[in-house]
Amino acid sequence: MFSSAANADTLSLKPFKDDLFAYPATLSSDTNGAYTVIDYREMRDINQRDEVPEKRVHPQYTDTGVRKVQQDLMLKTDAGDIRHIAVGKTEGAAIIVLYLHGQGGSRKQGVDDFTFGGNFNRLKNLIAASGGLYLSPDFPDFGDKGAAQIAALIDHYAEQSPSAKIFVACGSMGGALCWKLAGRKDTGGRISGLLLLGSLWDDDFFSSPAFKRRVPVFFAQGSHDVVFPVANQEAFFRSILAKSKTYPTRFVRFETGTHGTPIRMADWRGTLNWMLSKAP
Repeated sequence: MFSSAANADTLSLKPFKDDLFAYPATLSSDTNGAYTVIDYREMRDINQRDEVPEKRVHPQYTDTGVRKVQQDLMLKTDAGDIRHIAVGKTEGAAIIVLYLHGQGGSRKQGVDDFTFGGNFNRLKNLIAASGGLYLSPDFPDFGDKGAAQIAALIDHYAEQSPSAKIFVACGSMGGALCWKLAGRKDTGGRISGLLLLGSLWDDDFFSSPAFKRRVPVFFAQGSHDVVFPVANQEAFFRSILAKSKTYPTRFVRFETGTHGTPIRMADWRGTLNWMLSKAP
C-alpha cells in the first residue's frame, strides 16, 4: 500500500515543449485557483500557431518520431471488437491515458499530429517518454454499448499494466462515456481521473463509485461554446465543490474560445501531473 502511494508521488510526466504549450495570460481565478479564466485569442492561438489554420500546425510544435511506438490494433472482447490506436508500452505501462472522441470523430482524431495545434502530438510524446500508454479507440455509440467496449478495453490494458493509474479524457459528446464509466462498478472503481474537454455534465456522477473515491475531475470549456454552454458546465463544477469543498476538481475557461478550443489548448502535462498527485 505504501509503495503504491509512493509510486503515485514519484510519477510525473517529463516536459515536452512546455514553453510552446503554456497557457496564455490568466485573466482571473477563484476558489483558490481551482477555477481559472484564460485569455484565448483565435488570431494568435490558431492563425499564428498553424501553418494551415485548423489543419496543420507549424512544425516546431510537433515531434513525429513518436510514431515509431504507435500501432493500429484490434482487440476482441465479449463486448465486441474494438479498433484502437495505441502509443507507447502496451505492457508494464507507468500510466494509461485514453481519449474518447465526440460526435463524428474516430480513433484517428486522438492521434492526429497536426490538428488542434499539435496538442495530441504533445500528449503522445508526453505519455511515451514517461513509459506510459496512450489509447485512442473507436466505439459504436455514446451509450451503454460504447461504455461496455471502453470498459473492456480498460480492463484488458489494466491487466497488462496493473500498477498504472488510468485517466480518461473525453471530447465533446464523448463526455457521456466519461460519466458512464465513472458510474460503472468496474471502471468507476478503477479509473484515476476524468478530463472533460468542451463537454457535458451529469448529476448521476454524485452517486457514482468514482465520486465516492474522489477521482479528480478536470473541466476545460470555451466561453463561446454553443454546443454545451459554459454556464452549465461551470454550475456543475461548482456543484461538485458544494458537495465537498476539498474535492479535487479544476475548471479552465478559455475566454472567447469555441467548442473545439479546449482540445487545442488544454495543458496535458500540467493537468495530468496534478491528477497524478491527487489520484486515489
